[in-house]
This record gives sequence, structure tokens and C-alpha cells, in this order.
Amino acid sequence: MEGRFPEEPRFPLWKVPFLQYVVAAIFLVLVAAYWHVQIIQHRQYLQASEHNRIRELPIIAPRGLILDRNGRVLVDNLPAFSVLLSRDGARRLTPALVAGIAKGLRLDPAALETQLKQAASLPRFQPIVIKKSADMQDAAFVESHRIEYPELDLIQVQQRFYPKHEVGSAILGYVGDVSPKLIARSGKRYQPGDVMGKSGIEREYNALLSGVDGMCRVIVNSRGQEVGAMTPVPPRPGRNLRLTLDLDLQLAAEQALGDRSGAIVALDPRTGQILAMVSHPGFDPNDFTGGISPGEWKQLIKDPKDPLMNKAIQAQLAPGSIFKLVTATAAIQTGTIKPSFTVFCPGYVVFYGHTYHDWIWVHHRGHGTVDLHRAIVVSCDVYFYTLGKMLGISTIARFAKELGLGRRTGVDLPGEEPGLIPTPQWVEKYYHHPWYPGETISVAIGQGAVAATPLQVAYMVGGLASGGVFHRPHLAFYSELARDRVDPPADRKCRVTLQPATLQAVCNGMWGVVNEGGTGVGARVPGLQIAGKTGTAQVVSAALRHATHTADYRNNAWFVGYALFDHPQIVVSVLVMHGGESSVAAPLAGDVIKAYFEEHNALHALPPSAAPQPEVAQGVQAKATPLPVLP
Repeated sequence: MEGRFPEEPRFPLWKVPFLQYVVAAIFLVLVAAYWHVQIIQHRQYLQASEHNRIRELPIIAPRGLILDRNGRVLVDNLPAFSVLLSRDGARRLTPALVAGIAKGLRLDPAALETQLKQAASLPRFQPIVIKKSADMQDAAFVESHRIEYPELDLIQVQQRFYPKHEVGSAILGYVGDVSPKLIARSGKRYQPGDVMGKSGIEREYNALLSGVDGMCRVIVNSRGQEVGAMTPVPPRPGRNLRLTLDLDLQLAAEQALGDRSGAIVALDPRTGQILAMVSHPGFDPNDFTGGISPGEWKQLIKDPKDPLMNKAIQAQLAPGSIFKLVTATAAIQTGTIKPSFTVFCPGYVVFYGHTYHDWIWVHHRGHGTVDLHRAIVVSCDVYFYTLGKMLGISTIARFAKELGLGRRTGVDLPGEEPGLIPTPQWVEKYYHHPWYPGETISVAIGQGAVAATPLQVAYMVGGLASGGVFHRPHLAFYSELARDRVDPPADRKCRVTLQPATLQAVCNGMWGVVNEGGTGVGARVPGLQIAGKTGTAQVVSAALRHATHTADYRNNAWFVGYALFDHPQIVVSVLVMHGGESSVAAPLAGDVIKAYFEEHNALHALPPSAAPQPEVAQGVQAKATPLPVLP
């Protein structure tokens, strides 16, 4: 069979069904993928396709205006534009692309790169604001380069505007951008371009002042050009807020303090309404609305005069002789002395083996024999050194806290400091040694570790002048907050049990400070019944101050006064930091009080000032209701 052809191998029969199964499997996979894409992920891809042709741009809601008590605008809004950068497109933001955008918008390329890196962790569908307060040149660049940079968009915003610039800046505060991370966490509460309060009233009532943003949906083509628009969702503006501030009185207080560092607070002791609050030096909140540069921010926070500090509620300083009102109140109220109790002042006194000098000792003399009234009028240190030794630190501290020192007043401003009233427990906790009796002597005249704010001082004297009735200081009207469905802070009208004899002695003493040739004579205003108390607080020891002659070591000057004497309508506290002597502060309070009564056309209608009668300033004997501890 040599001529026969070799037999060809047969095709394996098992390969045929195998190939059939492979083809069927591939077909099933394709069908499943088609089903997943067309049915399961239909909505997702539909939304993506819609997003490719519909772009959502936020319509920023304008913040509510801030008004003074008479409806005059303190904080307003101005229309402006911001530039948005979308990051959800298919095109990658290359360094060359970013550099071109930065050049066109006159931005620092490195800063823009940094901003994009910081936003890398945020959702890509969330645009970011790359330039606030864009001008017409920026708008022209965005509109004329739609094809080159379809990622850019313009949105209209309401830029915060402070027409009085630095006036009231410590109270009003400022606004700043909502951070991209907060926008991402807030859902739809915040949008790119939104601002929020960072300090002052802007921060305290941010929820009230902020509105609800709207949304504009525009149809764009593949080049990013707008070809149509859909029905927008209009924004809801924020609520206006009327404050208890009187702009005229605020301007008068600003002018009175001038370029001095310090604070002035004016409030109505009958209601707790703050009429004026000044803190110098201040800042211009308009600097923050367009975004403050790192250099300007660094300059502000490193300024030794602390322009960002609201010194009215945050400057915790020794009140000096103003604290003698606390010591006097404690001494009479506890029956430790009677107002007729006298002390001979040779200009110094020796306690516990240490010599304590009176302020008048610089003239190498003393005050002679003084009773309580005369001691308040001439601010005799020796007299109150003696009372401090008689009372002890526990009694002094208890009365100081009942009168509003050493704790926050509860004013509706963020960042209020509590001040400090030292106690043996405080010394043991922080310094790990027992209380030394000699420390009480300094505390009795408002030195040592005692610290108070100008607002606390005004609150305390307003309560004494009102017969022991203390109203919580506030800037917003309670009734209007309730109308806007904002829970107002509790009024916390407090009554402190003070005997008529105590109030009479202390208030008559304050009358003498201004009207009987006392240390506060500079606060006198013809036709007005003004009472008050001065305070001069050392910053460093007298020896160091005289040795260096440095302005920063000069004493802090205080004065607090009220009018009218028999019917208090306004109380004004003044702090002039490194002012030297209290004679610097007293006339400033007089100027503010005078402006208040001139504004109300009451100055010339008042009878001439006269010495108070014994029954005047007795106040109201309050019920024995203890003061609550405020936060």
C-alpha cells in the first residue's frame, strides 16, 4: 500500500462545543454589560450627559444689612463679581493652562497652583473661587476667552461694604470666605463665593444675616459657551439686624478717644442696651471683603497695639482705684465700718512689715484724716488699704463677683473675657503657694492680680447707680430677634441685696469725685449731674517706670461715670492704655455724656447741678436674690 496518501489527523470533536461555549459566554457578558450600562447606570450617565451641557452657577444671597438704633446703615452690600474655576471637565489643568489663567486674571501662578492642590481632595463637581472682587478687565478676559478657558465662569456676588470704615469695627467685625472644606461638608448650605462672619456682630448673628443662595442653570455647548438658560432659583436675602448702637454717640466716642489706645463703652443702665463701644486702634473691615493678603494679615496680628482685639470686652487690666467702690460696698454692707469711720493718712501705711504708699506720696504728703466719703473723693489709698486688711480677701472677692467682676457679662459678642478676681483657691491652683495677707492690701485698691474689662466696669457702676439692679449688656433688640425667630439671649436682670445706706454712701462718694474737687473733676459738664470714679493702674513698678521713662510703662488711665445722678440714663467707662493719669480719661467720659444729652435736647432743659440730698441715690433695696453665674 505504498502508493496510498498518509491519513490526515481528525479535528478533535471536543473543540467544537468548547468554542460554542466561549462564544455564548462572550455574548452573555456583552449583554450583561449592555444591561448594566443602559438600565442600571442609565440615570448616572443621563445626569453626566446633562451636566456636560447644563452648568449650575450659584446665585449668592446678599447678607442682611446692619443698622443702628435709628435705622442708619452701618454695614451695606455692593454688587461685585467673582471668578469660578470648574474642575470637572475632561481637560486636565496642566501647569501651562494654570499659568495662562493666572496671567489673564493677574494672579500669582504659584498661589493659584497651591490653591488647586488644596482643593484636590474636594469633589470635582465643586467649583472653586479663584478671584474675588473681579473688575471689568477680569470679566472681559473671562468672556473673551471662553473657547480657550471653558473652565472659567463669572458669578455675581454681594460684597460686604462698611461705609464708616474703622468706626465700630471692633463691634461689627468682618466677613471672610467660607472654606472649600466647609462648603463640601455643608451639602448645599454654602456655595462657592459665600462669605461668613469671622468676628463681632457679623459672627455672632451670622445665621440671621446669611441668606439662602439661589441657583442659575445655563446651557453650554462643547466649547463651554452659553447658548441658553433655564429657570433660575432665586436667592433669599439675609435678615437685616438693628443694633442698640447710636451712630451719633459712637462717632462722638470715637472722636473723644482719638488716636489713643484704649476703649470707651456707653450703655443704658435701665435696659443694658449698649449705646456706643469703641476700641482703638481699630481696623478697616473693607480690607477683608476682597480677601486680605498674607502680608497685611501678618502685619495686623503682629501689631503690638492689637487692632483686632476688642479692648472693650477683651482687655483684661487692673482697674485701679475704680475697684475701691467694691471695697467700700463690702465694708458698709457687711457692717465692718460705718461711713463715718475715719483713718489718718500720712501718705503711707505699714502692714505685715511692708510699707504701702499712697498715690499722693509723690508729693511727700498725705491726705490727713479722711472718712469714707472723703476717701472716695480723693481716692485715698491708705484708707482702702486699711479696709482691705479689715475685710480679708474672701469677702472682697465675694462682693466683686456679685457686682459683676471676674465673670463674663454675657454680652452678645464673641470672645468676651471674664477678667479675674484672685482668691486663695486661685493662687493655690496656679501658683502652688498659700495666699499671703499682703496680697489683699493690693487687691483692695484694684491692683495685684485683679483684672477687669471696660464693659465689666460700666456694668458694675450702672448696677450700683440703679440701686443694685443689673441688666445684661446687649447690642441686639430682644423683641426683634424673637420676631426673626432667633432665640434672644436671656435678659438676666439681676438684683443684688444692697442696703440703702450702702448705695447712698458709695454713690454720694462718686458724686464728690466729680463735683467736690475730687480726682474726676475733669468729667464735669455744666448743667449735668455727673458722678463717677477714677482709676490709675500701674503697668510696672513705680521705680522701673521712673527709671526707664518708656511710654509703654506708663500707667493705664480709667474713668467711669454716669448721669443723671438721681435718674441714671447713661454710664460711660473709659480706658486709656498707657495714658499716665486718670485725669486723661475723665474728660473723655464727660464729652460722651455731654454728646448724649445734647442729642436728646435735654442738656439745656436740666436744672443746674447741685449737691445730692441724703435721700438721693439711696436706690432700691433689692430682694435677696443671688446673682447667677454667667458663662
